[in-house]
Amino acid sequence: MKTILIGFVLLTIAVLFPSFADNAAQTLPIPPLLESEILRDGTKLFRLEADEGERKFLNGKTTHTLGYNGDYLGPSIRVNRGDEVIIRVNNSLREPTTVHWHGADVPAESDGGPHQGIAPGESWDAVFRVQQQAATLWYHPHFVGTTGEQVYEGLAGLFIIEDENSGNLNLPMEYGVDDIPVILQERRFDRNGKFSYQPSMPDKMHGYFGNKILVNGAILPYKNVPRGPVRLRMLNGSNSSLLRITFDGLSKVYQVASDGGFLEKPVSLSYLVLSPGERAEVIADFSLANGTSVIMNAESNGGEIYDALEFRPVGVRQPAWEPMKSLVTVEDIPESEASITRRFAMQSGMGARMTINGKVMNMDRIDERLRLGDTEIWEIENSDGMGGGMMGGMNQPHSFHVHAVQFRILDINGRAPPEQLAGWKDTVLLWPGDRVRIIARYNSYKGLYMYHCHLLEHEDNGMMGQFLIE
Repeated sequence: MKTILIGFVLLTIAVLFPSFADNAAQTLPIPPLLESEILRDGTKLFRLEADEGERKFLNGKTTHTLGYNGDYLGPSIRVNRGDEVIIRVNNSLREPTTVHWHGADVPAESDGGPHQGIAPGESWDAVFRVQQQAATLWYHPHFVGTTGEQVYEGLAGLFIIEDENSGNLNLPMEYGVDDIPVILQERRFDRNGKFSYQPSMPDKMHGYFGNKILVNGAILPYKNVPRGPVRLRMLNGSNSSLLRITFDGLSKVYQVASDGGFLEKPVSLSYLVLSPGERAEVIADFSLANGTSVIMNAESNGGEIYDALEFRPVGVRQPAWEPMKSLVTVEDIPESEASITRRFAMQSGMGARMTINGKVMNMDRIDERLRLGDTEIWEIENSDGMGGGMMGGMNQPHSFHVHAVQFRILDINGRAPPEQLAGWKDTVLLWPGDRVRIIARYNSYKGLYMYHCHLLEHEDNGMMGQFLIE
């Protein structure tokens, strides 16, 4: 009788509360490491295929997705500094796409920006030598007007660089065990457990927010972790959502790297904020966990607060992690080295008209011309919320991403950046009214590259420009 009663109760729950019944806790999916073919000259050949798929995220309902070498997201590509690399991308979608290596120092023709479109059924090779320090980068589409939709439906993955320094540091390095990719994406699900990308005018202006948070493509998964230090390679892969991330059960974590690689030393944080496209590597020491599990929470500027990922420490408790005094020397670029200061004003307009310096993106217009080998200071201003213009009071955050280089932040509103932003960056968050000065050396390749807001609805609606290195 008891067995029958329990079965009846479970059946009733399944009928009345399908999201509860169909979404029992699942282990955190770990994107596989993509294997390469070694060519005769030692070049590593990686193969990616962008294709359509489907997945059941919620309520047992199937939703349309996009993925690389699978139905959602893509494999992690791990390379070493000095590697010669070919990444062959086959487009099996029914629409054009590109693959941009976000944060990578690559030739313009291999950057994967809007000018490197791949037609349906066609292939494209990105060919480059890995010449930058260890870092957690990522890859995603960058076709004009459809970047937001293609990323939203699942086209994204991590691009990890290792070097001689990263191999010698006392940091966790066993991929998927104590060195864990964490791709966070806020997504909007309908009552049938499906998501669709249909941004309204307010969505285009303020960003496409959601009602669920995905971690590596799963809703509130769990991960068994060693009862000691664990390295989390974190990416905010959301379209437009800013995420404030905390760890319930740990009083602090240590950030060891930002977009472009290691910080000079670990930085103790009680929380971190990532705008779309930003990355951070953190060390979470689960030997210090207060209970049987630690919940990573994510608060979105869209108004939602999520339990995102549950860590379950297992095994013998290890000694507490001792932060090292130095990770790497981050080279300063003196302001006196800069040959020019350029200014960029980001502003939202009526009808979701998104501009930089009053202009919307035009593929046939070169906005800025730079000289190869020059050092430049760029002063970026978020004009929204400053009282200027028709939309001056909308209090809209933006983020600014530059292709081709990693930059240093000189100051934010006249003040030195906090320690966690003092390393190499390729994307920077600007709150309404912010002014940020960055400095970079444009000394690798000639060619045409992009700068843009990395809130993807803003990018797709014109907040992007082009610069030519000559």
